[in-house]
Amino acid sequence: MFFASDNAGPVHPQVMNRMMQDNTGHAMPYGNDPVMDEVRQAIRRTFEAPEAEVFLVATGTAANALALACYTQPFDTVFCSNVAHIHEDECNAPEFYAGGAKLTLVPGGDKMTPKALHATIAGEEVRGVHGPQRGPVSITQVTERGEVYTLDELRALTAVAREFDLPVHLDGARFANAINTLDCTPAEMTWKSGVDILSFGGTKNGCMGVEAVVLFDPDKAWEFELRRKRGAHLFSKHRYLSSQMAAYLDGDLWMETAAAANAHAQRLAAGLRDKGAEFLHQPDANMIFAAFPRAAHKRLHAAGAKYYIWEGTLEGDDPDEMIAARLVCDWSISDAQIDQFLSYL
Repeated sequence: MFFASDNAGPVHPQVMNRMMQDNTGHAMPYGNDPVMDEVRQAIRRTFEAPEAEVFLVATGTAANALALACYTQPFDTVFCSNVAHIHEDECNAPEFYAGGAKLTLVPGGDKMTPKALHATIAGEEVRGVHGPQRGPVSITQVTERGEVYTLDELRALTAVAREFDLPVHLDGARFANAINTLDCTPAEMTWKSGVDILSFGGTKNGCMGVEAVVLFDPDKAWEFELRRKRGAHLFSKHRYLSSQMAAYLDGDLWMETAAAANAHAQRLAAGLRDKGAEFLHQPDANMIFAAFPRAAHKRLHAAGAKYYIWEGTLEGDDPDEMIAARLVCDWSISDAQIDQFLSYL
């Protein structure tokens, strides 16, 4: 009953097998391996973007921070949700890699609105040399609270960015889960909606540890290469990143694993609703924020369930007090595990 994170699940056998297959003989280092050519072409086909440049790193933080740094001067600010991963969970890495640029938080919670984004952008670059200059807009899809922007919502946000002539970054750590939810194409959710640069996640969706940075503006490619090397994120034995991403994209494995994770979450969400749980956010993909009684939490913890308490504490005298949890499903969770979890509520 492991629902703590989709980072904690096993590597998909097809990914592991491809890594073993590519673990023979010698291959040129630093991204010059032949598998990387396969990955580059596969991503270009997948995104209908023949001119896109593609680079691999091992972590989502590196992908986000290096991507944003390409569009951010040290005296700029990046606009993002006040619960964005780049703000809450990356230990100021975006600021570090951008040479001290800051983040400006758009109020309103999980999903940014065009009105709030417009007001926040308009409020900067009004103090001349004394204040931060306007930099890129970063959007998280799936959001950090498990919701998914519709295509219309994405386009409304990128339209605001374009009004101010600002580039747009998409943090797609759970990109595949969002594609499954919206039933759209990768192109429709990225460059066709006004996205300039994408962090395309693999680690949370069946890979061992690989993320792709997709630059729809190829003019930034050399700068990204330099920043990746200078930031110590250029792997020498790069083929082990390439082989993961090659397997991930082969035969739409990345969509199959996302569909499985989303379906597991919907099964879990339906069971939680039946048990009277209260949802903090709409569970659009594979992540659920829900509250249920303290007594149920204690039964689950005693039975060995793993998940995060989000709001409240297990300690307390009232067994009926509603305590919020974050529950995340990955591709490998079984229906039996979900049903076992629900049996303790």
